[in-house]
Amino acid sequence: MRIAAAIATTGRPSIVDLTAPRWAAQSRLYDHCIISAADQSDVGPAARAMPGVQVVTGPKGLCAQRNTALNALGGAYDVVVFADDDYVPSKWFLELTEQILLQESDIVALTGIVLKDGINTAGLGFEEAARIVDADDAKGPAAAFDIIPAPHTYGCNMILRMSASPGLRFDERLPLYGWMEDLDFSRRLGVHGRIARARALHGVHMGVKSGRQSQVRLGYSQVANIAYLARKGVMPWPEACAQIARNVTANVVRVVAPEPWVDRKGRLQGNFIAFRDAMRGAQRPERALDL
Repeated sequence: MRIAAAIATTGRPSIVDLTAPRWAAQSRLYDHCIISAADQSDVGPAARAMPGVQVVTGPKGLCAQRNTALNALGGAYDVVVFADDDYVPSKWFLELTEQILLQESDIVALTGIVLKDGINTAGLGFEEAARIVDADDAKGPAAAFDIIPAPHTYGCNMILRMSASPGLRFDERLPLYGWMEDLDFSRRLGVHGRIARARALHGVHMGVKSGRQSQVRLGYSQVANIAYLARKGVMPWPEACAQIARNVTANVVRVVAPEPWVDRKGRLQGNFIAFRDAMRGAQRPERALDL
């Protein structure tokens, strides 16, 4: 099985220099590693020095950058493991991924267990993330894969059997950070097989806050992107409405006493603009770029 690791990054060369080499230290080395950046300055020297690494540049935005990576890979790999630039994987990640996908031939989209996720906190430092992963790795690789159904993959660690649909690409109408792009892609790939989560696959998502988009833009995407996926048929409308309601409710409830790392007022403003656009018949994901 030919496996490529792919990392999209923008404006965080110091982070990539810490996390990307963890993919080069795997018990089963990738066959190729591609780092997709908006600019060459986004990738530091440590990442560039990794074996078998290729740095590519293209249009900015998570979906666009992941497509740049897929286009550069050219369908030559059975599996592409997409990782966020602030994800720290277990050293067994690729070895176990290969074993699982060889055994479970109908799985087309796979995701692992996040031992700790900094996305809903102030974020984790690399030293803490590495310490958590290394302590878990000291136990050795999991003896059982413990595979369970999943509604979609989690964007920080998306394992995609691209041989199931070589021409499939991320939807670049989901701009910037690509809110919900993981659900969209994995469900479209999922028509060719199973989407699953493997408890044997571990890692830590640092949830670094630098380089992230405006919270007004994010608030707009919390509504507009989900409605767009429902119109596409990727999400049933009841699921989409429930997700939008959860997003907006969280912003309303917490705006009085927001977390220090979240601009709830900005998110609510973006939510309001998205609803207003919907009433005017002008709601579209790309509108976030204008905010």
